[in-house]
Amino acid sequence: MTTQTSPARHRIRKLLVANRGEIAERIIRSARALDIATVAVHSEPDADALFVEAADEAVLLPGAASADTYLRADRIVDAALATGADAIHPGYGFLSENAEFARRCDEAGLVFIGPPVEAIEAMGSKIAAKELMAKAGVPVLPGATIDDADEVDTAAVTAMAEDIGYPLLVKAAFGGGGRGMRIVRDATEVVDAVVGARREAASAFGNGTVFLERFVENPRHVEVQIFGDTHGRVVHLFERECSIQRRYQKIIEEAPSPAVDEALRARLGEAAVAAGAAIGYTGAGTVEFVMAPTGEFFFLEVNTRLQVEHPVTEEITGLDLVALQIQVAEGEPLPAEALNPTISGHAVEARLYAEDPVADYLPGSGTLHRFRIPDLPGVRVDTGVRDGSVVGTNYDPMLAKVIAHGRTRTDAVRRLARALADARIHGLVTNRDLLVAILREPEFVAGATDTGYLTRHPPATLVGTPGKDVIAVHALAAALASQAARRAGAPVQRAVPSGWRNVVSSPQRAEYRIGETEVDVAYRITRNGLAAEVDGTPVSGLALLEARPDLVDLRVDGVRRRVHVHAVNDAVYCDSVLGGTTLTERPRLPEPGSGAAPGSLLAPMPGTVVRVVAEPGQRVEAGAVIVVFEAMKMEHSVRAPVTGTVSELSVHLGQTVEAGEIVAVIAEEETR
Repeated sequence: MTTQTSPARHRIRKLLVANRGEIAERIIRSARALDIATVAVHSEPDADALFVEAADEAVLLPGAASADTYLRADRIVDAALATGADAIHPGYGFLSENAEFARRCDEAGLVFIGPPVEAIEAMGSKIAAKELMAKAGVPVLPGATIDDADEVDTAAVTAMAEDIGYPLLVKAAFGGGGRGMRIVRDATEVVDAVVGARREAASAFGNGTVFLERFVENPRHVEVQIFGDTHGRVVHLFERECSIQRRYQKIIEEAPSPAVDEALRARLGEAAVAAGAAIGYTGAGTVEFVMAPTGEFFFLEVNTRLQVEHPVTEEITGLDLVALQIQVAEGEPLPAEALNPTISGHAVEARLYAEDPVADYLPGSGTLHRFRIPDLPGVRVDTGVRDGSVVGTNYDPMLAKVIAHGRTRTDAVRRLARALADARIHGLVTNRDLLVAILREPEFVAGATDTGYLTRHPPATLVGTPGKDVIAVHALAAALASQAARRAGAPVQRAVPSGWRNVVSSPQRAEYRIGETEVDVAYRITRNGLAAEVDGTPVSGLALLEARPDLVDLRVDGVRRRVHVHAVNDAVYCDSVLGGTTLTERPRLPEPGSGAAPGSLLAPMPGTVVRVVAEPGQRVEAGAVIVVFEAMKMEHSVRAPVTGTVSELSVHLGQTVEAGEIVAVIAEEETR
């Protein structure tokens, strides 16, 4: 066990936040409440971000990539010294679990808001951490290690896996967030999984060491919030349920867990405190466990930092965990409310990402034209974006965390679902509809969740596609809002509807695309009212009550529908009680010769090529991986849509590609 002496109490007067986005803004908020001045550091793309505005001072870290900015410990320490900061808060991610960074802070005379260097180092290797936890009496799973320098010997790896037993998990020893992780179910998969996990781990964390571990089927992911002070006390602040995950990354978290009763809570808390005590922990930390359906639980790792999902613990305990971190770093003992915490109600958090769940969670980038989440009782929004924010490819695509607190779990879940359903998020594809669908799905509502939830409930099934009635109402609203905008901008006779004639003539038309669906709208506004068709089908029971560029009020089949419309260039965003729809207006005169050649594979977003699997002239099956590129910390595969021959390969290893760039062309085989 690591021991340490209690330092003299000292007040932090200026805090540098070594992070970005919502967590930077969150830390600044708590620091200001404690009358602590704040300094933000930021990359060039983040110059106008909310967290930079929120800070008292800001220092530019030249560059855009994380490696040149938020991962540059030397630049961050220099910025702290130059501004007279006496402490650094690392947030989560980036340098938050970097022992060398914590050591640099100590050497520079800066208070590192986090655990001692020794604790970070002890938990930096998942392999050493498991050994240490086993000695401390914390339950662990059987496993084995393949070092970064070791050759991948097929026979040795297969034998190692057989000893552990299938199914097993191949996991990066350094780092987290789901990168460098693979599930293996039989011997035919294990070598490829190890090679792939090592490559991804080396790219993400600079070390390709992986370990193999028994995989628990249908487990829950349950974690316990711990807190330690410099006076030798370690406590737990209850558990969080984090089983709803995609690509091993959490998207919905809640506290307390619906699967944990008081007896199990006591055992989890006891194990978590033992883990913290074993490494002399101070500050906020999280002990993560995998829990079998039987209630057995096993140690996964200790995250030696604040967690993304810390707000749900704050909501049920009434504690400000960031303020507690700062006070512990100042040498203060944990207050009575942290030493004897109580649970009040239930809290659920959803992570809102700029990604397309139906397209294998492909992250998106671009301008966020509108970002509005309704201000509802019991709902909290932690975000670093606003209208006009640009979401790039250099950082994580999370837009916000939306948290709801209620007297019961049912109350919290319903509040969160309503807040997300009523949100208006324009400009980027997001996982909003998936989150709402999960929150309203019976199995989730019943609390019957585990890490395989999204395997049993694929996003395409949960979300579905807009029905014809939704498309008809929203497409018609888009067309009517467009004509209202044209009339508002007309130099004369603005009160006359566009297309109006004394003698009835052909209807006005508008063409849109919703995903891959083409929608044709024909409408006519006469003295007798509105008549319209969508894809040749008349819209019945139709009455137009109001049409503005931003709002269309319709009655369709006796039901009044108010559709909020937001047009940006050729994109039209429609929001109503029916949901949100993004339509793309088709140009009346398309550019001649536009479009890629048949069989072209396009990069779905900017990224860097990390693997080229195929070669020119090679025959490939439909679904075969052609190129793998990395963007937003994840690997993404470009696959052959049809069986055919690679007639063109336009990229090479290490090349940076832009969204829409042709990476390969597949000549489809003719069928007889």
